[in-house]
Amino acid sequence: MKYQEKDFTPELKANIQAMEAALKKHSGILLRENRSIFEEKNLEFYASLDVDGHDHFQPGYRSSIVIGISEKAVPDGDLINMQLITIWQCVRTVLGLEVSTNIPGSKIIGMLVDETLEELKEELAEHIEEFLNEEY
Repeated sequence: MKYQEKDFTPELKANIQAMEAALKKHSGILLRENRSIFEEKNLEFYASLDVDGHDHFQPGYRSSIVIGISEKAVPDGDLINMQLITIWQCVRTVLGLEVSTNIPGSKIIGMLVDETLEELKEELAEHIEEFLNEEY
């Protein structure tokens, strides 16, 4: 869901922070629930909330929930599988194109994930289940 700069309210910020906190907590739960399953397959499982930036309403801020799977036998190896869901992103745009500098006429917009917290949790669980059901 897109938000214009005029829509950046304390309530919106609180909603974003609540979603980030809930998904950060859920990533810890995913790690605890799935770690032993992945260890049996000699795989490393990662789940975390990644945040770039400090102010939710400044261009460059981005928060995402990330789950990744890699081989234990290959330290610092490539990920075999990764799922990234952007929760909130704030960007500056001109004519719909993202820009990094403050150009006259540019606008700041924010994009919040459309799914509910429960839908996101389900999506992450399905992704893990699908990977585990594949023959690896």
